[in-house]
Amino acid sequence: MAVTTAVRRIQHPGPAATQRCTVIPATAQACRFSLAPGQSLLAALVDALAPSGARSAVLTLAGGSLFPFAHVLPALAKTPEHAVYFSDRFDAAGPVRLDVASVTYGQRDGKPWLHGHAVWTDGDGGQHCGHLLPEDCMLAAPVAVSAWLLAGAGFEVCADAETRFSLFKPVAWPAQTPSQTPAKTPEKTPSPAARPVLLVRLAPNEDVCTALETVCRERDIRHATLRGGVGSTVGVRFDDGRRVEPFVTETLVHQGRVRPGPGGELLAEIDVSMVDHLGGQASGRLARGENPVLVTFELVLEPA
Repeated sequence: MAVTTAVRRIQHPGPAATQRCTVIPATAQACRFSLAPGQSLLAALVDALAPSGARSAVLTLAGGSLFPFAHVLPALAKTPEHAVYFSDRFDAAGPVRLDVASVTYGQRDGKPWLHGHAVWTDGDGGQHCGHLLPEDCMLAAPVAVSAWLLAGAGFEVCADAETRFSLFKPVAWPAQTPSQTPAKTPEKTPSPAARPVLLVRLAPNEDVCTALETVCRERDIRHATLRGGVGSTVGVRFDDGRRVEPFVTETLVHQGRVRPGPGGELLAEIDVSMVDHLGGQASGRLARGENPVLVTFELVLEPA
């Protein structure tokens, strides 16, 4: 593994794929519901989404509490097999309050799986950020969910030769229309009709902002909203000048959009939280052209 600090690029052990930005059209149907306590995060989402027929979705979670609660952090690789890796597992000493989580839900070996990064607060009031272990995070109080149920395509875990990880990537599926009745959602709001979206996966060293601007420009999309957003970057540069130098990070998107700037050029505005391999945390808006992807970045673009 090599990191070029001048231009902040990472060299992974495998051959770089020719396709650096995967884009697959699909439709998405928005809905809101809550997850009841008593199950793991993964099991609760499987039960909630199963009646809709949705095999994949992007979701934002907030509120409620979890315990037991397990997570990992980004870390330096211990062997040449990977450029970067994960830390050992951390288990919370007591219940944690979920501030926000961004989750990609899809399929792994034909079964549901998820990739989720979160910000949470522990019992002492300390705030943390990291990568959730979805089968080892148990819901202790209801969690509110905003979901975009995907049809026609979805995220599926695939082997990635470049990074030597198994990663969520967009895959075209037979068209289907999710129903509007996820399970265990007594307080759900009415779901609007499905809308066209683009499922996106960015490969290492692609700049997050400019890559999404290019996706929109090439398709004559002038306004788009980001849905979901889970990934990693080679350090972080924020638009207010702050810099995160430790290069191994994990990132979640709070909100984002692509829109015309003052001169008509497309501008991506993406607000994130992140944690680095030394445990440092930061939040802010990504600087355009200065945040290359570390391992992967997956999200959905909804044209206006």
